[in-house]
Amino acid sequence: MSRRLLALGVLALLLAAPPAYADKARKEAKAQVEFGISVAQKGLWREAIFRWKKAVEIDPSYAAAWNNLAIAYEHEGQFDSARDAYEKALKLDPTNNFIRTNYDFFKEINDRANRDTTR
Repeated sequence: MSRRLLALGVLALLLAAPPAYADKARKEAKAQVEFGISVAQKGLWREAIFRWKKAVEIDPSYAAAWNNLAIAYEHEGQFDSARDAYEKALKLDPTNNFIRTNYDFFKEINDRANRDTTR
């Protein structure tokens, strides 16, 4: 009986581990996002992209990091990548009005530019 209780205790610890890991991953990803913001404000967009890509590698569920990455891709003229990143951000956080507004502006400008070049 005590082995079974011990096994259940170990299982409970294993089940409790993912949130601790998730918290650590989010903390590391936030550090990358914050650094990315600081370098983007200095005009170092390629470094910002590197940092935000790192953030979404660490925590793929971090919608704000995907949004920032989309903005950076858009700034650098990588419009397909920007659209993909915005869509990932919205899929992760569909009720986030900030992300929705950024994506809507992106689509409006990008779609208008595409219409103008096809005329």
